[in-house]
Amino acid sequence: MSTHSPFISTLLTVSALLKKSAELSTVSDTPRLDVEVLLSHILDKDRSFLYTWPEHQLNEQQQQCFDDYFQRRSEGEPVAHIIGQREFWSLPFKVTPATLIPRPETELLVELALGLPVSDRAEVLDLGTGTGAIALAFASEKNHWQITAVDAVPAAVQLTEENRQQLKSLLNKGFANVQVFQSDWFAELKGQLFDVIVSNPPYICEGDQHLKQGDVRFEPLSALVADEQGLSDLQAIINGAQIYLKPNGWLLLEHGFDQGAAVQEMMHNAGYESVATHTDLAGKDRVSLCCKSS
Repeated sequence: MSTHSPFISTLLTVSALLKKSAELSTVSDTPRLDVEVLLSHILDKDRSFLYTWPEHQLNEQQQQCFDDYFQRRSEGEPVAHIIGQREFWSLPFKVTPATLIPRPETELLVELALGLPVSDRAEVLDLGTGTGAIALAFASEKNHWQITAVDAVPAAVQLTEENRQQLKSLLNKGFANVQVFQSDWFAELKGQLFDVIVSNPPYICEGDQHLKQGDVRFEPLSALVADEQGLSDLQAIINGAQIYLKPNGWLLLEHGFDQGAAVQEMMHNAGYESVATHTDLAGKDRVSLCCKSS
């Protein structure tokens, strides 16, 4: 009787495993990318390695790991949860089911904020920070900004701090300009004033069909769903920011693709100036901004 492991005969090459991506087409809009990310994580190599060495064969342990990951992805589990990480602003962020998974379209919020006409020593607030992706992306670009990141969920506060420490070690940068603590929106910020306030708050309407599709099925509803057709948290932040913004300070909000007009109206009604909505790479309304009058 053979004593060989049953996995020895089924070890596959990188090329063969990449072809399996077709099997994910019913659960993912990016099946090829999903498999590339899973393989890169297992092999601890850049994705370019997969195409430079397509005949590279996985060892038994790596093959078993891939089979496990692939099965989980086939059942719809997000890649970010499987590998525990998602890249945002070219930085690696630890991800858990306690928070939203950072998404590429949110990089527009970072890009717009970095381009604002504010002081090199601006005081910046990130409301509902989640993984800390927005706040820490700011910190990677602006050493002298003073950044406050808050979240109502203790697990999110802890995760943001973990990501701050991880990036500090990885990039050999201090990230000492980021302060993280628990707050339900503005509740614990009495008396503080900011040059810039940003947020990617819950903005999906309860009962929206998208809540039953894709990665959001595995993410906390509290970070996704808001009352009043998804607008209640956006309205609360727009109203509250008037108290916490300095004169000529800026508010930037991510929102749904069909909420641009409603958010602009709320900003105008609250007395803000320079109201505008910007589209993401897909051409959809994604971020609205405004300025508090002087």
